[in-house]
Amino acid sequence: MDRAPHHALANSRRRRALAAVAVALTLGAGASTVAAIDAAVPDATVAAADRHDGRAAQATAAATATATATATAQQATGVVDIDTVLDYGTGKAAGTGVVLTPGGEILTNNHVIQGSTSIAVTDVTSGRTYTAAVVGTDATDDVAVLQLRGASGLTPATPASPAAQGAVGPGTAVTAVGNAGGAGGTPSAASGTVVALGRTITAADETSTANAENLAGMIEVRADVESGDSGGPLSADGAVIGIDTAASAASGPEYRTAANPAGSEPTTGYAIPIATALRIAGQITSGVEDGTVHQGYPAFLGVQVASGEDAPTAESAAGQDGAPIAGVVTGSPAAGVGLGAGDVVVSVDGQTVSGADQLSSVLATHHVGDRVRISWLDASGATQSATVTLAAGPAA
Repeated sequence: MDRAPHHALANSRRRRALAAVAVALTLGAGASTVAAIDAAVPDATVAAADRHDGRAAQATAAATATATATATAQQATGVVDIDTVLDYGTGKAAGTGVVLTPGGEILTNNHVIQGSTSIAVTDVTSGRTYTAAVVGTDATDDVAVLQLRGASGLTPATPASPAAQGAVGPGTAVTAVGNAGGAGGTPSAASGTVVALGRTITAADETSTANAENLAGMIEVRADVESGDSGGPLSADGAVIGIDTAASAASGPEYRTAANPAGSEPTTGYAIPIATALRIAGQITSGVEDGTVHQGYPAFLGVQVASGEDAPTAESAAGQDGAPIAGVVTGSPAAGVGLGAGDVVVSVDGQTVSGADQLSSVLATHHVGDRVRISWLDASGATQSATVTLAAGPAA
């Protein structure tokens, strides 16, 4: 699905990062600010509300202690660093992943690779870097699976047994391992404890709530997770019990961060239970696609359109509604048939397009390699049509 120009920009893209100087907002009783924890260049601080659903069991915060250290060789086993180039070079980001198979299947958060047009993955055990392709994504549950090209002999991470997962509860000692700060090299290890289970959080872009996402059933921990830890393992007794995904921003100047390690308030982190993440990963690797799981890369026309509050009145010189084109990606299918800024797309395969959002929705029903007939009005109001072959776009 093609995205609006503001989603294609590195400093306001549809990604979420926890800045080192994040400040909390009070959002009501029992609420806290949360942000995903992939490191971005430049950083985009993103806030969201934590809405617990009544199933969570609270632990006493005063009894919780946290510490951050360098991961041991055992803790780093099966951990990879993920570095992405976003939207054809408009930005960069970094996160963490977990090795699923010796042949190079990698589990991570969807938001770690969302918007990426190239992905490099480094196995921290061997130091070798691989090019990665997207096997599939689930944006709703924030899970993605990658495949490393030419990988073999990797050591997978060890998931906790069902019995061990069932024994996790408030007070369980945990360690969050990841690519803190996006610096690469030996991972960090943030120790802490489980605070609650079954949390529901809502994460949204800093500048807009239009892309808010609800994540249910999360493990809440008190541990100093940082930017870059997204997609990394949350472990208990040496086995993975969750995938680090988001973190809260505590209020006031005493918030403990990489920039202020002496702060008195530890971070509250959130992780997807490993059973949930592996279930979704299994669906992705089996090739099953449904309302939330998408296989591979999205189909891509290569146009930038304004949507939501950024959308102008979509009306052409001839007075016909459509999707106004703000820009075209060089070398894309759209560029190849002469679509340009100022044109208005009015139909795809004979289906009328009334605006930018509908164009995105129509394209989302197609797959890479599909041939579609595009009709548009140029700046003079003349009708143009061409058949294009949809390409592979940035990761969804």
